[in-house]
Amino acid sequence: MELRHLRYFVAVAEEQNVTRAALRLHVSQPPLSRQIRDLEEELGVKLFQRTAKSLVLTEAGKLFLNEAREVLLRAEKAVQTVRAIAAGDRGQLRVGYAPSLTVEILPRALGRFENECPGVRVSLHDLSTVECIERLNARKLDVALTVRPSRKEGRGLVFREIVSYPLFCAVCASHPLARRRAVGAEQLRNERFIGYTREDYPEYQEWMSGLFARLRFEPLAMQEYDSVTGLVASVEAGRGVAIVTSSLRALAGPQLKLIPIVPKLPPLVLGAVTASDAPEFATRFIAAVKTAAAGLSRQG
Repeated sequence: MELRHLRYFVAVAEEQNVTRAALRLHVSQPPLSRQIRDLEEELGVKLFQRTAKSLVLTEAGKLFLNEAREVLLRAEKAVQTVRAIAAGDRGQLRVGYAPSLTVEILPRALGRFENECPGVRVSLHDLSTVECIERLNARKLDVALTVRPSRKEGRGLVFREIVSYPLFCAVCASHPLARRRAVGAEQLRNERFIGYTREDYPEYQEWMSGLFARLRFEPLAMQEYDSVTGLVASVEAGRGVAIVTSSLRALAGPQLKLIPIVPKLPPLVLGAVTASDAPEFATRFIAAVKTAAAGLSRQG
């Protein structure tokens, strides 16, 4: 028994006429009649009571019609699922991300992507750049939204630039620097700085070292936190200042002020990192992120 036998049977049962069923199926009548007889012989039961003008389902035929429809429906769903997965419309997408850099664009990108690909389940993973690269190489992530990895770390991976974030000095509202329109190296030289832990974010520490080299001073001290919420809370409490990206505005309450730094420091570039053979829906997700970033740029 093949699926075509079931399709032929369902058409004949619904039309109650071989001629009309043959027209519907675009086949000739004699082979169709033969296929129905072959099906009855294989099952060992009569599916139709034949009259001069029509075919009427037997009780066994009525039962078999329901089962045949169910089998055909499951087969069609299986075909649609496979095609959807191949087209990137169904499946799972595993996304690593840096919270402080994606707080503005990730919610917008997720909303857009889920509207375009409702069959794709997205799982989010809050990770450092090093962790993102490790999981991408281990095929435990499909895409990571993070800073550009080093040439050594990024070997075999693809980096697509999404957006560049200018840098600011974050201070609490009661800090003397909060009243300034801009701050420079001289104003920051004697401040206590707040940043991310060296153990969890080694790439952040390297980035900060480069910034301080440009500012031409070493910080007096660096309090370290393992999350952006801890960093923000510490700055708001007046425990120190931090160099942050403009994206942190989305998390800033009235107690946090972002002051421009002069001369301007090189912006921090957020991008999407994937394996060279990333699935199609990873590419579509990146397109959604780029659209979200472009929309925020126009608003800004």
